[in-house]
Amino acid sequence: MSDNHPAKTPLNERIRKQGIYLLPNSFTTAALFGGFYAIVQAMNGKFEHAAIAIFISMVLDGLDGRVARLTHTQSDFGGEYDSLSDMVSFGVAPALVMYQWALQPLHKIGWMVAFIYAVCAALRLARFNTQIGIADKRWFTGLPSPAAAALVAGAVWISNDLALSPAEYPALRWVALVFTLFAGITMVTNVRFWSFKELGMRKSVPFFALLILVGIILFLVSYPPGVLFGMFVIYSLSGYVITAWLWLKNRKQQ
Repeated sequence: MSDNHPAKTPLNERIRKQGIYLLPNSFTTAALFGGFYAIVQAMNGKFEHAAIAIFISMVLDGLDGRVARLTHTQSDFGGEYDSLSDMVSFGVAPALVMYQWALQPLHKIGWMVAFIYAVCAALRLARFNTQIGIADKRWFTGLPSPAAAALVAGAVWISNDLALSPAEYPALRWVALVFTLFAGITMVTNVRFWSFKELGMRKSVPFFALLILVGIILFLVSYPPGVLFGMFVIYSLSGYVITAWLWLKNRKQQ
């Protein structure tokens, strides 16, 4: 009998290893399903459901890596799987949702802009993968694909919540086109965005920090479409503001 035969490994140890390694990839699969579900709902004309599904994918995408690190189950497979999931959930899904919601009547220019967004998401993910381990962890180069997806999905969500339909307000199609193009191009710029990785979640904080967190949660649940959309609009502009500030600062020092 071979030394690496399963019988030589205790059953509970095999189950434990399989369960731990399945755990982070289960979150990735759920995030992938969210992107797929968003596409299906957009095809059925349920755009609010599609937008919410993309936001749920964002939450799940943020959990899979943390779960892998906490359980010490990081792997090359998990990293590649996560990247492919991101392409569907934050690249293809937002492009198709926006195309179905507003861009389709614009014919060629509509699907071209949707495709530009999808390509930019792919390029952004490829660049991120090649910079792992060498890039400054404090900053993202280009708008992260989940944030870009939130910008596009948030525009759809808040418009539906306010009963603003592109069919009734044709000008809204061009606003959607600009938003989609802005989100796509910002992903592949060299503009830096704060990664929030410097926030010490495991460090002790003053008591009032918990009160601030409660306030943020209450603010968020008061009007999720508007708050989330506003947050990601501010974040997507923050990189340009930081870049402009640094440029002005350098000019004054010269």
